[in-house]
Amino acid sequence: MNVSYISKKFFYSLITIIMVITINFFLFRVMPGNPVAMISKTSNISSEFSQKLNKLYGFDDPMPIQFAKYVRQLVLGDFGNSFKFRKPVLDVLGERLMATLLLALCAEIIAIGLGVIMGTIAAANRGKKIDIFMLTVALFIYAIPSFWLGMILISFFSVVLGWCPVSGMVIAGADHATTLIYIKDVIRHLALPSISMGLAICGGYAMIMRGSLLDVLTEDYITTAKAKGCKRIDVVIKHGLPNAMLPMVTVIAINLGFMVSGALQTEIVFSWPGIGRLIYEALEARDYPILQGAFLIISFCVILANFLADILYGYLDPRIKYE
Repeated sequence: MNVSYISKKFFYSLITIIMVITINFFLFRVMPGNPVAMISKTSNISSEFSQKLNKLYGFDDPMPIQFAKYVRQLVLGDFGNSFKFRKPVLDVLGERLMATLLLALCAEIIAIGLGVIMGTIAAANRGKKIDIFMLTVALFIYAIPSFWLGMILISFFSVVLGWCPVSGMVIAGADHATTLIYIKDVIRHLALPSISMGLAICGGYAMIMRGSLLDVLTEDYITTAKAKGCKRIDVVIKHGLPNAMLPMVTVIAINLGFMVSGALQTEIVFSWPGIGRLIYEALEARDYPILQGAFLIISFCVILANFLADILYGYLDPRIKYE
């Protein structure tokens, strides 16, 4: 791998991060609402108290000075304090981030598995009834809103069958005697939201996989493998599938970053205590520090995923020449 290429990609990522930090700062300053009223939990406050709060939180400083202080705090790892939770933003985000990452990872595994299987079956049987069926299912799943799918799953598996809990990450107030019992409780609560989120994105993966594999199956080396007498299943799985997965790597890597923010609807429907639900709560409370911190974390995840996808793609496909 060319070191200059990696350095250039890293530089572009750094520039993007600087732009994100700048936009993230000014975006919440132009939003409607009075942060002082949100901090004091009332709009009926005296002018003297309002001035004290503005001075305490630095709202009375000129905008360039506020921005300089904001950047300095970020460099020092200080994201400020939450207006609502009265705690450091990093502490609040840290409590919620692992729950979102767990949900996103499980949903991604489900989506990749189903998407690759459906896309492979469809491409291997191009023009046949099973191809039309798989493509129809993929398009139908892709068009379903994730929140609607979540409510359907809750209605059937939780309310009718009673197999899974309705909401939360664990049973509230439960005393888990062992770690194994705690893990089992988390898995029961994780099943429906991860399936709901995984199904919502597996349709897109299936269509991408189908198109990529169809292109690969027209290559000369596939014709050579068929001429050698290889079985059809071996031609598809051993020769076609590895190369068809290359475009999927980029999509999956980028999607992993977006899934941190894309979990918002799923987390609200299932009351999952993650970043998405935290953003919703912070929006209601006009908790600017939480929103700024959450959006920065999400932006960093997307930028990092793009950077890693570019690097990984070069290792997976040696035909690519980096300059």
